[in-house]
Amino acid sequence: MPTYDFRCAECAETFEVKRPMGATGDEKCPSCGARAKRVFSPVGVAFKGSGFHNTDYKPQPAGEAPPSDAPASGTCPTAG
Repeated sequence: MPTYDFRCAECAETFEVKRPMGATGDEKCPSCGARAKRVFSPVGVAFKGSGFHNTDYKPQPAGEAPPSDAPASGTCPTAG
């Protein structure tokens, strides 16, 4: 089960709660019992190594078609 951070609206205490991903609603503060709301935090992602872009999207030699599962040259797979 994932762990989520919550912050109390009254005493500003931050605490963690383990609950299912589909669970909704606020939690109660363990210190004062007041309503606490979920805190959204940025996720730390570290791309290490020689470069995922260089190894996954390197240019194809002339005359060779890219593999069928690779995106077309010059496009970004995450662009909307």
